Amino acid sequence: MNLYALIQQTQREVVSTGDRQSILTKPEKALSFYGGASLTAEQGQKTLILLWSQLGDFDNLEYAWWLKRDSSKLAELQIKVKAIAIGNRQSGLKFCTYTGFPTDCLYVDPTGELHRQLGLYSGLNIRFPGLSPKYQAFLNLTLMCAGIGSPGTLREVLRGYTGDRSAPQLIGDDEEIAETPLPTLKGSMFKLAGGSGFQRPFELATLRLRNMSEVLSNWNTYVPDGRYITQRGATFLFDRSGKLLYEHRDRNILGFAANMSNPLAFLQN
Repeated sequence: MNLYALIQQTQREVVSTGDRQSILTKPEKALSFYGGASLTAEQGQKTLILLWSQLGDFDNLEYAWWLKRDSSKLAELQIKVKAIAIGNRQSGLKFCTYTGFPTDCLYVDPTGELHRQLGLYSGLNIRFPGLSPKYQAFLNLTLMCAGIGSPGTLREVLRGYTGDRSAPQLIGDDEEIAETPLPTLKGSMFKLAGGSGFQRPFELATLRLRNMSEVLSNWNTYVPDGRYITQRGATFLFDRSGKLLYEHRDRNILGFAANMSNPLAFLQN
């Protein structure tokens, strides 16, 4: 069975209603992505399928931020978006409330079964005698955060602090960043770290800190089953006929895109 056919035949719980639906089913009404132009199944020229890891994974919150930022581009290119994440409906609702990701575009897979069927990287899997599967997974995740079994993670963390002149500016000068352990920050403060028009030092790290604060404050909601926290995801772009146009399979934490400076750059190809 090919990739598109497998996804097409898969049913999961959609967060908006709690109903079990086919992921690629034709919606009864037009879907509006992040408040942009609505696309029916017939109008959409391409479909972006996102296999997300546990909904409390910082990668997914960051990915959703980029999708919201580029929502007008997705509408212009007539791309429909469907995401399948590890979690339950409660974690899905919390995720959508925080990120603004549309609930009718998010499906939940409690055990990551589809991820395994697609052969996605399950993450580090060192066995620690005497520990439950949940705590084994947590220790493996900690090692992955240190770069073990997760190549490129430390380099990407460092990029968040040092800045990136090849990446766009992430925070507007008039924007305020709150809900972090730090005092509320004004976007204009990042000018002091190097200017404007590109990703300034500490800019991305600040957004990640806000995501971390959100997840850790609501850990049990975002991560209802800790056994699957090391599982990585993938990105697939299909045309209307089901032909695969692009794919990226995650191999590390903070590696949800081939080009982390501009994760959705592949849409222009």
